[in-house]
Amino acid sequence: MGILQALCATGAVSYGTAIPIILGQNIGTCVTALLSSVGTSKNARRAAIVHLYFNLIGTAAFMAVFYGINAAIGFPFIGVSAEPYGIAIAHSVFNIFATCLLLPFSDLLERLAYLTIKEDEAEHAAVRYVEEDIRALDSRFMHNPAVAMEQCRKVTAHMADAALEACRRAAGLLQEFAGEEADRVRQLEEDVDRYEDVLGTYLLKLSGRELSERDSRTLTLYLHSIGDLERISDHAVSIAIAYQEMADKKMTFSHKAQEELSVFTKAVERILTLSLEVFVKEEGDLVYEVEALQSLVDRLAVEVRKRHIRRLRKGKCTIELGFLLSDIVTAYERIAAHCVHVAVRMVQVQEDSLEMHGYGEDMEEKDRERIHLLYEGLAQEFSLP
Repeated sequence: MGILQALCATGAVSYGTAIPIILGQNIGTCVTALLSSVGTSKNARRAAIVHLYFNLIGTAAFMAVFYGINAAIGFPFIGVSAEPYGIAIAHSVFNIFATCLLLPFSDLLERLAYLTIKEDEAEHAAVRYVEEDIRALDSRFMHNPAVAMEQCRKVTAHMADAALEACRRAAGLLQEFAGEEADRVRQLEEDVDRYEDVLGTYLLKLSGRELSERDSRTLTLYLHSIGDLERISDHAVSIAIAYQEMADKKMTFSHKAQEELSVFTKAVERILTLSLEVFVKEEGDLVYEVEALQSLVDRLAVEVRKRHIRRLRKGKCTIELGFLLSDIVTAYERIAAHCVHVAVRMVQVQEDSLEMHGYGEDMEEKDRERIHLLYEGLAQEFSLP
């Protein structure tokens, strides 16, 4: 627009010439949005497509109206040299016209985007599932806090399932990278984010109601845990991004590194599954194995990094692959840490306590011994090759 206004200052460009250029510029500006959406989730690409359709349809409608009226009555300014302020006015008039025309039809633009970038059955089912969960958090349940808490329990369990599936799909990219799977991980992370927003708002409103002591502690548990679940899904996306970068650059880990990472991944998947069982099914006894698994994950992370450094010194691996390996290992470590937070908090609710430090300090010697024995057994099961 600035260049066009500068050209108009010479007097060489008439309004008849400038207006089509303005319309073309509005379509051209969609290119930046389309380029930035490359390699992103389907919803991001759909947003860019909506931007393109908005300007294409708006331009076609504006041209039909403008040139139709011009053919009927003839605009006297068409042959006049354009002024910079006139260019600005024409640009604003077009955008206001297009907005007023298409705003009532925003649903149709959304359908066009979905027709262009089609959703698979899994995505459609997931979106429908999330919407049903959100509708379950009806404000009318607030008058009966016990019922509202039960609804929150069900929705939080579904949120936990989505976070677990995101991690499993991200972990599966180690064996074979697929763009559709990476997109699914991002979609699941978006679902978890939405769960967190809606659940957090609903729980905060519910906290102002009269709750039993037990429900009050459970509500606090959920408020803390949904943050951990959201972070778990974020780390799943980080893992997917690392594998996508490797696929884009046609890089692969050595056979030995893949074997080590596979064992490490299985240990993290076990702690994920167990911690969410503690959370959803309230299986408090499993928390001992969760604690043992976290210690094991920490030890495996150190060992995987050490082995990579040895391969790097021998020239069997590259520094760039090392950075990606470190990103993946760090993400797994953080997932394990969030898993322990979720499992321990559930046990604390069962024991009428919500103090994180007290759990470790008050643990009896027999419990520590039990965790140690579990650790020894898990260390053999998940030993690196």
